[in-house]
Amino acid sequence: MGSFSLMHWVIVLLVVMLLFGGGRISGLMGDVAKGIKSFKKGMADDDDVTPAKPATRIEGHRVPEQDAPTPTEDKTKA
Repeated sequence: MGSFSLMHWVIVLLVVMLLFGGGRISGLMGDVAKGIKSFKKGMADDDDVTPAKPATRIEGHRVPEQDAPTPTEDKTKA
């Protein structure tokens, strides 16, 4: 029991060609190539995008801090 020889691979290739036909295999390989090109283009587009800027502060909106008194507390208390 060893690995497949070149003759084995040729026979397997011929059987696959008979089952699926040459046109179907070439069409499938063309679709794979289009997918790879699309993936590479998408990766290149991601590299071109500049990093997002931090969100700007909305006027009139304040995030309460933990130590700051809430508006309902009496500010005269010490």
